[in-house]
Amino acid sequence: MSALLLDIKDGIATITLNRPEVYNAFNDPLSYELQDALKQAEKDKSVRVIVLTGAGKAFSSGQDLKASMEGGKRNLSESLHKRYNPIIRAIRNMPKPVICRLNGVAAGAGCSLALACDVIIASEAATMIEIFVNIALVLDSGSSYFLPRTVGYHRAFELATKATKVTAQEALQIGLVNKVVPAADLDAAVQAEAAYYAAAPTKAIALMKKMLTKGMTDNLDTVLDYEAYCQEIAGNSEDNAEGINAFLEKRKPAFKGI
Repeated sequence: MSALLLDIKDGIATITLNRPEVYNAFNDPLSYELQDALKQAEKDKSVRVIVLTGAGKAFSSGQDLKASMEGGKRNLSESLHKRYNPIIRAIRNMPKPVICRLNGVAAGAGCSLALACDVIIASEAATMIEIFVNIALVLDSGSSYFLPRTVGYHRAFELATKATKVTAQEALQIGLVNKVVPAADLDAAVQAEAAYYAAAPTKAIALMKKMLTKGMTDNLDTVLDYEAYCQEIAGNSEDNAEGINAFLEKRKPAFKGI
């Protein structure tokens, strides 16, 4: 891989978008390498949590417009189906938590990428902007799904149609991110979060990820039935037995993710 870095250690897979000279803008190689890295992290049984971040000053500035114009105008629908949508689906279908280490600007598809993650920990220097309207395009890569569910329709409409730049503190206030820390503390905060999930009951968390996504779209009766289905699976896991034994023995559970 040339456009990103993949490091796996202590149950944590760190994926770093590595085109800092263009603020980690997406070209074809980065798009396909990120798809591959997510597949590798999902298949690797030693990985319990994924951290997604960007090298340098930015998280991702979205599509590399210069690269997109090379060879003439491209089919944007085809580009989304082949390049971006598989990434968003991979993150949302990932049976492991995905933490966004939001180190700088997340713009356009980069903002969508951040919103697709399960937890977002932002540096005070980070910003988020749905910049599509500035070049007369519409939201893509899942932003029209995540944004209104996170901040409500009216705020989402404003952010989308005005390309309003949201600071890290503003993002925290409206619920776009989970936590904001000084830039110097970002690595420690992300490491602590990742370490928690690396030691957590992975199977139960994977089920809850599916349940919460389903809960945003399905009716109550469907969700109640799905809860019962998932609880039966969780209740037959080795981690459930370990959790009960640890409670009875008054000790900290040692979850294995199975």
